Amino acid sequence: MAHRPLVDLPTHRVTNQPSTLVDYDVMAGDAALREAVAREGADWAEELLHRLGHAVGSRKYVEAGFLANEHPPTLRTFDRFGQRIDEVDFHPAYHQLMGLAMEYRLPALPWAEPRAGAHVTHAAMVYLLSQAEPGMLCPQVMTYAAVPALRHQPDVAEQWVPRILEGRYDSRCLPADQKKGVTLGMAMTEKQGGSDVRANTTRATALGKGGPGGEYHLRGHKWFCSAPMSDAFLTLAHTDEGLSCFLVPRWRPDGTRNRFFIQRLKNKLGNRANASSEIEYDDTWAVMVGHEGRGVRTIIEMVHHTRLDAAVAPAALMRQALTQAIHHARHRAAFGKRLRDQPLMKAVLADLALEVEASVALAMRVARSFDESEHDPNAARLSRLATALTKYWINKRAPGHVYEALECLGGAGYVEESMMPRLYREAPLNSIWEGSGNVICLDVLRAIRRDPECLQALLDELAPACRDEPRVADLVADAGALLSNPDQVELRARQLTQNLALAL
Repeated sequence: MAHRPLVDLPTHRVTNQPSTLVDYDVMAGDAALREAVAREGADWAEELLHRLGHAVGSRKYVEAGFLANEHPPTLRTFDRFGQRIDEVDFHPAYHQLMGLAMEYRLPALPWAEPRAGAHVTHAAMVYLLSQAEPGMLCPQVMTYAAVPALRHQPDVAEQWVPRILEGRYDSRCLPADQKKGVTLGMAMTEKQGGSDVRANTTRATALGKGGPGGEYHLRGHKWFCSAPMSDAFLTLAHTDEGLSCFLVPRWRPDGTRNRFFIQRLKNKLGNRANASSEIEYDDTWAVMVGHEGRGVRTIIEMVHHTRLDAAVAPAALMRQALTQAIHHARHRAAFGKRLRDQPLMKAVLADLALEVEASVALAMRVARSFDESEHDPNAARLSRLATALTKYWINKRAPGHVYEALECLGGAGYVEESMMPRLYREAPLNSIWEGSGNVICLDVLRAIRRDPECLQALLDELAPACRDEPRVADLVADAGALLSNPDQVELRARQLTQNLALAL
């Protein structure tokens, strides 16, 4: 056709080159995902997910993923007149992707339609959209996860949850009551503490009697605040009663800009389409969410839900890396055969496919525990422990898996025109977000010690497999032996977490 590039060049003819993979249904080509969605109770969403899968695989959104990363966000601290605005500008491709996620109500659906399979459907949408561009999912996921935390403060939830449930994307920097829809973020980490949020130094001063729902001014900083153009943030600050949770909107109730100062944007290894920032609070208006002094317990609801998506996203990266490798192997020949017909390449691709299938099966099973937690305390206990295990293990496997898939493409996978470098840079990220490896392992121990019924819920889940599969029984027995040795269990917490994750 006339629009095709030239293949007859002065010195040679271009042959044996796979085409760019576009205009395909990501859902239709993923039997493991389709089966997991149906098995875990979301078969009612099949048509919705196929439509999203078709969009994700379209040329429009594949190209948008590249553009959003090639043109990362930029910070405008001041306007042309020297007035402070603290706004971040994004490439139009980023807004296209955000609009796609909102069109399918990724943050809102489980709360707007609380039915069996709603969280599974949400997780499947995260899985699909991560294969187009995972960076834009950060504000989407935090918005989804903010709802259960906001509900600790009914008057605040009454204002903000309906805005989330609108499920519409509005990128304008305006007060929330003037927008068609909102996104929410989270800001906990400080320079001196990192994951140790109890070392935070940000202080909150009451503007009246204070307490739950009361108004405060915050003073301090946050070292890592992603999606700083969100309309509000759940954050932590100290009062006289201890570390407490607050909602910080970008705009004050009187319609003026809040004193929310973006110091700079992070220059990250990957996740480049998503803005991550350093911020300062200086008499920043906020409202307390939940009980004073119990901020960690309040915000942990948000963390728990973001951990689910931080387990799903690496499985999606693995799937997309495998998809790219299979596409290459189908259309590239070497040593007289298509790569897909070479025995050793077939073995590598089969190994990669098995790991992807196991990861998506595990992630969707854990997503079902979120659906069941609404009415089943035992499911909530399983969710508490299984989410941490799943988040730990899939993220540990993702970087090596993506690298192996990249190697299937050879040098073609190592150049930026390929999607593989972006997937490879993204692969370590979700292991760091919402608790890096050691933090998750210690959290697994904490959950078991504080509520032994969490472990029992997991053992009940594993009981059928233990009866039928000796290797699962051995993993569970080894975990039990580790737990029975209190002097060594913290030292060997990674082995404990790995064993339980593999058993699950």
